[in-house]
Amino acid sequence: MAQRGLQLEQETFCCSICLDLLKDPVAIDCGHSYCMSCIKTHWDNQDERGIYICPQCRHTFTPRPVLQKNTMLADLVEELKKTGLQAAPADHCYAGPEDVACDVCTGIKLKALKSCLVCLASYCEKHLQPHFQSPPFKKHKLVEPSDKLQENICSRHDEVMKIFCRTDQQCICYLCSVDEHKDHDTVSAAAGRTEKQRELGLRRQTIQQRLQDREKDMKLLQQGEEAVNSSADKAVEDSEKIFAELIRLLEKRSSDVKQEIRSQQETEVSRVKELQERLEQEITELKRRDDELKQLSHIEDHNQFLHIYPSLSPLSEATHSSSIRIRPLRNFEDVTAAVSQVRGRLQELLSETQTKILPIVSQVDVSQSQPEPKTRADFLKYSQKITLDPNTANTRLLLSEGNRKVTVMREEQSYSNHPDRFTGWCQVLSRESLTGCCYWELEVDVERGGGVDLAVAYKNISRAGRSNECGFGFNAKSWSLFCVGNIYNFYYNNIKTPVSGPQSSRVGVYLDHSAGVLSFYSVSDTMTLLHRVQTTFTQPLYAGVWVHNSGSTAEFCKLK
Repeated sequence: MAQRGLQLEQETFCCSICLDLLKDPVAIDCGHSYCMSCIKTHWDNQDERGIYICPQCRHTFTPRPVLQKNTMLADLVEELKKTGLQAAPADHCYAGPEDVACDVCTGIKLKALKSCLVCLASYCEKHLQPHFQSPPFKKHKLVEPSDKLQENICSRHDEVMKIFCRTDQQCICYLCSVDEHKDHDTVSAAAGRTEKQRELGLRRQTIQQRLQDREKDMKLLQQGEEAVNSSADKAVEDSEKIFAELIRLLEKRSSDVKQEIRSQQETEVSRVKELQERLEQEITELKRRDDELKQLSHIEDHNQFLHIYPSLSPLSEATHSSSIRIRPLRNFEDVTAAVSQVRGRLQELLSETQTKILPIVSQVDVSQSQPEPKTRADFLKYSQKITLDPNTANTRLLLSEGNRKVTVMREEQSYSNHPDRFTGWCQVLSRESLTGCCYWELEVDVERGGGVDLAVAYKNISRAGRSNECGFGFNAKSWSLFCVGNIYNFYYNNIKTPVSGPQSSRVGVYLDHSAGVLSFYSVSDTMTLLHRVQTTFTQPLYAGVWVHNSGSTAEFCKLK
């Protein structure tokens, strides 16, 4: 075959999943071929949802296709092996989906070792050598591999952007500076970077100061917890001694007071711990933001730095230290005094335990918590407007109704390339970040065999490909309720939890970010709880939707 001059590229006979030569090749109905073991493993991971997807063209199959070995393709691969076509070695130097590839390599590309800000290209070790050996290249600026080099090119003039416009807060090329930015305040990109670097330093100082404040608040809460425990323990001890003298007549009342004190102690300690968790979350977020700003400050590419800098989100409102103050702990001591007064009055005064002692115990309070809504009217007080972000939408998703409605289409939509876009699963995230208490509702309409996931996720969830790291509910960065008819399943970190509940086309989602509460409700004339999660959220959340079949839709409702 090779002698007849047939030239075949190695990639033609490679499995797109394992990137090796096909083994026991099978061809599925859409025409793509894979190793039998590779496609079986891929579909095994999707088996719980009953929808099977081709990794290349994203065509869906229901039910699961029966796989049979393609003997003709298998014979062809074996013949090609004999004529010299071999599988590429599994070399760690080859660029994967998450790597920056060499712009010079042809065929299977190697990982880039450096990117050049002058050439605006990335090079593997081999193709980088001219930059070290040839004098004209030695003045070029090399940085860590970057897949954002083309963002340094002016889209209008196709020139490198080396100037920063202070007026419009953007990088421009020299032609822009004499054209539409002619009378604007402009400096070099390096000078602009220096100015923003100073601002970044001030922002870090603010974060560090807030970290110190939160750590002080944590110590205050710890002291409050110790005081509550100490006072409660002493009150229990004193009360038990007094009630022991009353023998059988006071035995029941003694038990009541003890139980009430312990219950209130548990309640107050629980509230303190809730505040501690809230502060721990804020501290974690502040540290993460500090690390983020620190990493940004180390970016060598001025233009990339200036491109990323405006997208930095402002700091969330800080927890006021004034809300964390421990009241003077005197109520448990009052219990002891009240019991002493009652001791000599025996049965005629026993009734006073209900009207005097127990109310005093219940007054012990360290902090106030936000009550959870009960009725739909209560939930609507926390209604959150949700709009979907087109930059995150998979190309098969059509957004409509002011970016509140999402529909799965058979044809791909004309979205521009964006790093935030989900490239594998038909998913989309909201524009709005969600903190505090929020409530929203979705109207779901699924085609036969389809389904919809209603989710919340962190912003740093993976976007590229079809791995579990990208799918809502299949990782530790997202929580998802899968709905189809009256069948519900909750997913978190690839763990499935069956959920029972009435069939409804409308589902409500309630989030108390600080308390770590996420609840799903079936909405009709009444609110029926489907599933509640109690956890700790370490980052702001975003509402998400995953639609599984062509024609199926989900729409975020307008709530009055």
